[in-house]
Amino acid sequence: MASPTAPAQGERTLSDARIARLTSHIVSGGAATATVVAPFTGEPLATVPLSDAVDVRRAYERAREAQRTWAALPVRERVKPFLRLTDALVARRAELLDVLQLETGKARRHATEEFLDVALCSLYYARRAGRLLRPRRRQGMVPGLTRVQELRHPKGVVGLVSPWNYPITLGPGDILPALMAGNAVVHKPDTQTCLSSLWVRDLLVDLGLPPELWQVVVGDPSEIGDPLVEGADYVAFTGSTRAGRAIAAKVAPRLVGYSLELGGKNPMIVMADADVERTARGAVRACFTNAGQLCISIERLYVHEDVYDRFVPRFVELVEGMRLGTGLDFDADMGSLTHARQLEGVTRHVEQAVEKGATVLAGGKARPDVGPLFYAPTVLADVTADMDLCAEETFGPVVAVYRYRDLDEAVERANASPYGLNASVWTRDAAAGRRVAARLQAGTVNVNDGYGAAYASHDAPMGGMKQSGVGRRHGSEGMLRFTEVKTVASQHLMDLEPPGGLGYEKFADLMAGGVKIMKWLRIK
Repeated sequence: MASPTAPAQGERTLSDARIARLTSHIVSGGAATATVVAPFTGEPLATVPLSDAVDVRRAYERAREAQRTWAALPVRERVKPFLRLTDALVARRAELLDVLQLETGKARRHATEEFLDVALCSLYYARRAGRLLRPRRRQGMVPGLTRVQELRHPKGVVGLVSPWNYPITLGPGDILPALMAGNAVVHKPDTQTCLSSLWVRDLLVDLGLPPELWQVVVGDPSEIGDPLVEGADYVAFTGSTRAGRAIAAKVAPRLVGYSLELGGKNPMIVMADADVERTARGAVRACFTNAGQLCISIERLYVHEDVYDRFVPRFVELVEGMRLGTGLDFDADMGSLTHARQLEGVTRHVEQAVEKGATVLAGGKARPDVGPLFYAPTVLADVTADMDLCAEETFGPVVAVYRYRDLDEAVERANASPYGLNASVWTRDAAAGRRVAARLQAGTVNVNDGYGAAYASHDAPMGGMKQSGVGRRHGSEGMLRFTEVKTVASQHLMDLEPPGGLGYEKFADLMAGGVKIMKWLRIK
């Protein structure tokens, strides 16, 4: 099946007809709707039908019926639509970038990161699904006489909840491996940013995916959260630590598996030998990508005293030179916040910190002159433990800088957090940086990069320690978490009990001697 061709330049933005087609994929039988507002302007962007509890149960029924047929297909057949998806995303990336910008308010360069992530992640799993899911021989109890196979079966129907900040990276990016593993999915994207997930689903159905396999429900968690979790054979969630705890408690009585990627208060350590210019530019990306609305962005910056007085002024200079904008082009360095509640939270954190003695080195204020939800990229010094901004996740374009003298001190302060999602180390000595990285309590640590080097390495697992989550996406774990593993062992020639009239004592002696022989021969 050929990939769709790219739309003409003038047809890129969302039309009413295009919105109607996308939102028709939402499972909704009622009249209730929600209005999606464009963050750049505050104007209505789309009207979205809402689902209720009955719709969620109906979505599970459809998904469960379709999943049986899907799971019976060979893996090589299941991956075909996903192999086509990469070319299709490349061909239509301008349209996808428009949708992402219009519903999230992010800069186009940051929307591009999402496009690249989903295109490459889909290709990674499509190429490797057969190898990851095939039966595997395992060593049996008695070599040559016990044959053991490890089999992988799909969970069934996955309930997946994705957030608003990276709607296709954290929605379709997880759904694709779940589908390739033989599951169906009932997906609840955030209402504000559901259009981009619907866009990817619409494209994938055009490329051959049976539409019943990916059911989309949209609504308030208070309305559809319980039936969404209750109907799932496995739950995948990305969002706040508070909501993650609630989901874990909800699924616990059923002993259903789950993965949770939650909050972070991510540190960056600038070592004494760091290249100041390279590090300052890297810190801008690390702190202000997607206006800081990135779970793995840097919010705490620890700078060695030997370079502090050179690094901080250069960093502040770069931050003050950042361009904010609303254009569907690559001119802006940073876009808008997505929700009014994010603007309120960022404003509250900064104002409280300043009231308690923090120093504003850059930014520190909203930018309504650019758009209703813009906030200037902000750098603060003199942040202390009595300020909410010190330990709580801000999730906006704000970073606190701290001076340190001893590397052990910096590592201790970096680890002094209930979170452990991502971290960053900057040094001219990459080997030394990796040694520091090994000491940091975070699921991913980047040396001489803020977040992308680890996250975009799809062959490696990504997730959080401590209160930053449970489980991993990416790598083999990113697909195998959506499977049940089964061991099948067949015994040949001899039984695992005394043969003939041999007593158990003699049999035990014989087996103990066998253990020594197997160790000596390195069979075990």
